[in-house]
Amino acid sequence: MPEWMRVAGSAGGGQRRPFHVALTATDAAYSRWQCRVMYYWYKRMQARPEGAEMGGFTRVLHSGKPDNLMDEIPTFVVDPLPAGKDHGYVVLNRPWAFVQWLQKAKIEEEYILMAEPDHIFVKPLPNLVRDDPAAFPFFYITPSEHENILRKYYPKERGPVTSIDPIGNSPVIIKKTLLGKIAPTWMNVSLRMKEDRETDKAFGWVLEMYAYAVASALHGVQHILRKDFMIQVLYLFILFL
Repeated sequence: MPEWMRVAGSAGGGQRRPFHVALTATDAAYSRWQCRVMYYWYKRMQARPEGAEMGGFTRVLHSGKPDNLMDEIPTFVVDPLPAGKDHGYVVLNRPWAFVQWLQKAKIEEEYILMAEPDHIFVKPLPNLVRDDPAAFPFFYITPSEHENILRKYYPKERGPVTSIDPIGNSPVIIKKTLLGKIAPTWMNVSLRMKEDRETDKAFGWVLEMYAYAVASALHGVQHILRKDFMIQVLYLFILFL
């Protein structure tokens, strides 16, 4: 077993700490195919001995209605945001989908891995959580460079903007109870950011990632930053230019 897996596994005192894999998705054709590929590799890695902490799997479908993958992939259907509320930015449905799923679904595992349809498991994944949740640091999430904007959502009395982790909501492994507290704030901050023209222009497609980082900081949550959590092809491409 690789050393990083051994260290991660020892964080639970040698006890198995399964996490539930959850991803949000639309019923668009490309999203369905991504989910099928992702679920296939999840099953492959879960079946290995090192995949013992990879628990259940749910595709949280925010189309509001079942689709043709219901019998192939474990799926929980939730409502989309009201018409026009996402302003054409479909990712705004993600935090709202998690809020509904956490409130309504029966989730046996104590931990949640928030993943995405275009993720692929290349190795079995252990539970990386210690006392704090674990997340992948993104080089393009830079709170210190956007202090003026972030102060609209994270006031000075809360502390320095460096308290906001350079992360998105995925990949993240977090306690279910903690995510249940963060998710409504994440949803509300996402909507506020999208409705603010300056914020929307500055953050663009990563707006909802910043919203999760801000929501976590508002709840006093710091993440363990694990660069080995994910292989980021774009980062490698830039690194070797």
